Amino acid sequence: MARRLLLSVYKAMPPAIQKHAALYREAMLTARLMRTRSSVRECNICGYVGNFKAFGFPSRLDARCPQCNSLERHRLLKMWFDENKDRMVSKTALHFAPETAVTSFVKPLVSKYVTADLSASLAEIVLNIEAIDLPDSSFDIIICSHVLEHVDDRKALREMHRILKPSGIALLMTPVIEGWPETYENLAITSPQDRALHYGQFDHVRYFGSDIRSRIKDAGFALSEYTAVEPYVHKHALTRGEKIFVASRPL
Repeated sequence: MARRLLLSVYKAMPPAIQKHAALYREAMLTARLMRTRSSVRECNICGYVGNFKAFGFPSRLDARCPQCNSLERHRLLKMWFDENKDRMVSKTALHFAPETAVTSFVKPLVSKYVTADLSASLAEIVLNIEAIDLPDSSFDIIICSHVLEHVDDRKALREMHRILKPSGIALLMTPVIEGWPETYENLAITSPQDRALHYGQFDHVRYFGSDIRSRIKDAGFALSEYTAVEPYVHKHALTRGEKIFVASRPL
């Protein structure tokens, strides 16, 4: 009876509303299907096995581990560190805009771990990534995840290159639109509302295109890439094709 009533209500809707209702129903069915046993994920940071939570706006299904709150990019970084443990032993690391999930596996691995942010309440020391108040060749490793889209990336990259020791590496992550050959930025876009409209978030100042590689190299880095691929994408709920840009300071 209830089903027939819902069907009659649906048929009485204008075509445009019917279309939106059908799309909503399809989205709900997709979400329901993704909650079957085949969608069980494994967090490589805390060891949790089960369904992950949606996160972000718009929501990304299976993005957040419900036990340690790690996101896709944190779990991708964990994979890189697991594969490069020998390179990290006895190294010094500087982490900009530190994330608890990342701190949990980096700090025990390196000999010295320092967190930095513009806000004193968010890290151990206050640093402006565009003008880093540290001597040349200060650290072996820099972690800079989802920071470059907020700042003057060219200044930040040059500064990170300067404070890295020779053969040191900067692990860089940021949203990238690979289909765009050039980074999209406009100095006239300044209000939070316009930034959210143009860049996807109120405090972002650009969307990087595929030319992010040349921007990194222009700062003096050699560059390699670490990419989220199967079977780890579905196992650890990673973002398909997401990259860590591994920027190395040459000797």
